[in-house]
Amino acid sequence: MAVNAVEVEEGRVVQLGLIGLGKMGGNMAERLRRAGHEIVGYDRAPGKRDVESLPALVEALAEPRVVWVMVPSGEPTKATVKELAGLLAPGDVIIDGGNSKYTDDQVHDVMCREKGIGYIDCGVSGGVWGLENGYALMVGGTKEDVAKAQPIFDALKPPAPVDESGQEIPGAGYVHAGPVGAGHFSKMVHNGIEYALMQAYGEGYELLAAVDLIEDVPGVIASWTQGTVIRSWLLDLLVRALQEDPALERISGYAEDSGEGRWTVEQAIENAVPMPTIAASLFARFSSRQEDSPTMKAVAALRNQFGGHAVRAVQAQEAERPA
Repeated sequence: MAVNAVEVEEGRVVQLGLIGLGKMGGNMAERLRRAGHEIVGYDRAPGKRDVESLPALVEALAEPRVVWVMVPSGEPTKATVKELAGLLAPGDVIIDGGNSKYTDDQVHDVMCREKGIGYIDCGVSGGVWGLENGYALMVGGTKEDVAKAQPIFDALKPPAPVDESGQEIPGAGYVHAGPVGAGHFSKMVHNGIEYALMQAYGEGYELLAAVDLIEDVPGVIASWTQGTVIRSWLLDLLVRALQEDPALERISGYAEDSGEGRWTVEQAIENAVPMPTIAASLFARFSSRQEDSPTMKAVAALRNQFGGHAVRAVQAQEAERPA
């Protein structure tokens, strides 16, 4: 028998519909179940889902319903939210926990409000480690809608850290950032910063590896993880990657971007906020996809034209490439 999603007294199970049971969504469902919540999951893959369709998921939940959408951003999310808005009832709440652009949230909110349905956007960080460590959550929505989903957020977020006296430090790992759109805007900026941090670590790694003076590059990187001002979880993950592949020989230097770095730079331009580091890290990813940079071809040609500097013929470059 389905339970009421907002009956959250001690000892009560909280119910959630979860759409998208991939790496993130599947782990989130498992973390919530471990916390005692009832999860009704739907995924396009038959082996993962509890119900066969979105109508069946809605039917399985008691009113007022809370449904979390965890599918790829863009058209998949738009289509899912639109279908849900046609199935849910006034008082129900939709949460978009994917990497949607904040402007999409504002459009979805208007559509849902017209039907009396609440809408929350939630930026989620934690990746595949979130199952055990918890997820950092950045939430946008009304206080009333967020309160309906608060037990879910409380179960997903990391355990509260404690200060030297043993008191919990409030706010760590979770924030109600503002109205609809604020959650994904916060996550967008978070990911822009992430781009820049990864680029800085990568450049430091390359310089260490480029000189004969440093005999233990992975050891130097690992030494930075304790007692230094640049220690971070990302640095820990770089150490892990170097333990598995010390020279990173099994990895191509091609780096995709999920879109949020681009959106961050767009907002920097729109708001006249100087953001050279994040912008440079985004452009570096674009450079990683070029086998031979047209820009640098032009630079080489110009150096040859004004100074007579030597240029390498394409045939010579191809001959030098390893098979």
